[in-house]
Amino acid sequence: MSIRNLDYLFAPRSIAVLGASDRPDSVGGTVWRNLARGFHGELFAVNPRQPDLGVPVARDLDDLPHAPDLAVICTPPATVPELIARLGERGTRAAVVVTAGMDARQKQAMLSAARRHTLRILGPNCIGMLVPHLGLNASFAHADAQPGHIAFLSQSGALVTAVLDWANDRGIGFSHFVSLGEHADVDFGDLLDYLGSDARTRAILMYVESVTAPRKFMSAARAAARNKPVILVKSGRSAQGSRAAASHTGALAGSDEVFDAAISRAGMLRVNTLHQLFLAVELLARFRDNRSERLLVLTNGGGAGVMAADAAAHMGVELATLAPDTVQRLDAVLPGNWSRANPVDIIGDAPAQRYVDALRILREDRDSAILFIQAPTAIVPSAAIAEALLPLASERPPRVLGCWLGHSAVAEARARFRAAGIPDYPTPEEAVRAFSFLRQYHRHQAELMETPPALPAGLAPDLPGIRQLVEQALAAGREWLTEPEAKALLRLAGVPVTPLHSVAADPQAAVAAAEALGYPVVLKILSHDITHKSDVGGVRLNLHDAQEVLEAARAMLERVAQRRPDARIEGFTVQPMVQRRHAHELIVGASIDPLFGPVILFGQGGTAVEVLADRALALPPLNVALAESLIERTRVARLLRGYRDVPPAHRPSIHTALLAVSQLLADVPEIAEIDINPLIVDAEGAVALDARVRVSRDRPGGAAHFAIRPYPQELVETLDWHGETLTVRPIRPEDEAQHLAFLEKVDPEDIRLRIFYSRRSIEHSELARLTQIDYDREMAFIATRTGPDGRPETIGVVRGICDPDNDTAEYGILVRSDVKGRGLGRLLMERLIRYLRGHGTRRIVGTVLRENKGMLALVEKLGFAIRPHPEDPELRWVELPLQTGH
Repeated sequence: MSIRNLDYLFAPRSIAVLGASDRPDSVGGTVWRNLARGFHGELFAVNPRQPDLGVPVARDLDDLPHAPDLAVICTPPATVPELIARLGERGTRAAVVVTAGMDARQKQAMLSAARRHTLRILGPNCIGMLVPHLGLNASFAHADAQPGHIAFLSQSGALVTAVLDWANDRGIGFSHFVSLGEHADVDFGDLLDYLGSDARTRAILMYVESVTAPRKFMSAARAAARNKPVILVKSGRSAQGSRAAASHTGALAGSDEVFDAAISRAGMLRVNTLHQLFLAVELLARFRDNRSERLLVLTNGGGAGVMAADAAAHMGVELATLAPDTVQRLDAVLPGNWSRANPVDIIGDAPAQRYVDALRILREDRDSAILFIQAPTAIVPSAAIAEALLPLASERPPRVLGCWLGHSAVAEARARFRAAGIPDYPTPEEAVRAFSFLRQYHRHQAELMETPPALPAGLAPDLPGIRQLVEQALAAGREWLTEPEAKALLRLAGVPVTPLHSVAADPQAAVAAAEALGYPVVLKILSHDITHKSDVGGVRLNLHDAQEVLEAARAMLERVAQRRPDARIEGFTVQPMVQRRHAHELIVGASIDPLFGPVILFGQGGTAVEVLADRALALPPLNVALAESLIERTRVARLLRGYRDVPPAHRPSIHTALLAVSQLLADVPEIAEIDINPLIVDAEGAVALDARVRVSRDRPGGAAHFAIRPYPQELVETLDWHGETLTVRPIRPEDEAQHLAFLEKVDPEDIRLRIFYSRRSIEHSELARLTQIDYDREMAFIATRTGPDGRPETIGVVRGICDPDNDTAEYGILVRSDVKGRGLGRLLMERLIRYLRGHGTRRIVGTVLRENKGMLALVEKLGFAIRPHPEDPELRWVELPLQTGH
């Protein structure tokens, strides 16, 4: 349901407490006192006992003078469904149900009653919520929250009160403080949508135990994360119970790892503890614009510098190497016994000017952030050092992190840094960890901006051939493809595979196949019932002659018969033994997560894949940038770069394998699991030596089940327009430069009339927002043609932005000034209307300047109703119903 009526929940003008009590130890009494203490709107108490609360208490809902905007329900479980129904009938549109102990039937009755009236429910079984700037504490928490700019959302009521206590002790304020409880209605997706566009909220923090409606969650998270930092702690990092899986991929794709992959693609940041949650938000609030990948450490103590260096090594943070020129310049201002390396130890007797001189030189390395560490000494007060450093340390863009070691002796220095907006940490380890969070956050933000198509450029799979293989297996009642079938499927998808001969379960037939292929060869058992052949002795490598093949085949049949007497043996497969001197064994796979749908795996492969546990997961669709990011999240990535006499591995061939798997997941919904292990790669390329593919008639895959909607390639149209070829297609992230060139060719007056925008320039962040869109909620069609330089140029754009409920889409349209009057505006509007109607959007609306006669004439021809804008006489409100009956 998303954000519908959430204003009544978080900004009510009137509240009724159902079950308000005078008992000090009761939930109803605590909620009433919390609200009465600070809420300035109308406040009603409802209780049949009519306890003495110092105000009139209504016996029943019917006794209230009018329907409250918000109801807080503290009554027994059996009473809740009827109360919700009566509140909805009277006109209440939001309720906080703190009641615990509702059974499934009661919860369903409550939701059914609420949905008839679009009444939103927070809970049940929740602490409640606080909106400090309104003095609103609709909870039974033990204290109020201080006003601030952080929203905190939690599924755990105990953590709500614990974090509230912790934050109050440290002076941390909140815009919203929300306990979701069982989130029967209002969930994380709804709250991310609401708070992502809330002006008072600058960062969103979450404690998550589970997620429902994954595509809604991902769309909401991606939208919120474009606007502000979204940081979360999720419980359940340990395995949630092993499940049997017949492939390595199925066994390794645990739900928590999938959740990490989802967080990465959504541009959010995940941390491990509540302490790290606030550590990260402080850094992102003050240091978010810093894009440094490396760290310089400036300290007055060698031990503190070593601690920082150790922390950096442990957390994968690179310490910058001092350039010779930097060392020479530091030599001129530092004593002869300084460290002459990073960390830069300027010695404990340093006066304030030495700190200033060193920091000024280090700031010239614009690719590195600077961690400043100071331990108090008797030489000069720390506060004096802070005062001397502030002009440099507070320069924009932000470059300096502070770490004042100690307590009372550095309290004033720490306060001065914080007052100047410089992040400060009590220990070097915490400072380095915070910096590592920043780097991770920016990498996730980069992934957020990638919206690849389901069909990557350059791949041309043989889909009819692939579908034929899948259908053959399903028609035979099998869910696992044989190795020959799996390799044939990969070859048709564009992944190189080794040649393979299948023969009967006859050792002499295996010898004949080996002779045809040439030695050395690999011999494997062929059975529909055996997926892990090595586990039953069904694989022999590096066989060099006919006698070895003959003996290996006979022994293999005996072993398999002993270890798997139930298995049906179809025969053997024989393939060349791939021997590459500097090859790496990798695994590429895919499986279906029950929550987030199709997931892709990459890592170090081979028979010890589970023991090595070197893997990373990603949500499809992938492009080259996302494939490279996936590779770089593994330890084997360092080996793939090359070392000593081992040349770098051929990355494009790995990208091809990953993109091919991504495409298979999109195009063939029957594919439930893929396991390419090993994928051998060296400097020359990659080849799949073994593969498993599981299929299902339930069609668990396909782009429709992706948690992130791919680029909608199917919406691309090419048509003739006044004698030239015009392409109308959804906008792409890589259109940013082309879109800027388009805007620069539109007359300022046309921009003002269309989008009420008078500036000639446009910032990168604004361009990114225009070109990097979530196709599940927004659509922008651009019209392009071939320009004078032979490259595509944009000449028009139409955009429809849907609300999270897909009830209303607001449109915007802009046509390049030199092509006006040729029907392009109408063509684009008709394309948008057709798309939104098919998307299920109920209506399209817009705001048009009264003087913009051309636009008003166009929308009138398209059937829009036009009326004066209720808030501005210079504007006109236009609206077109899109669905029959609405």
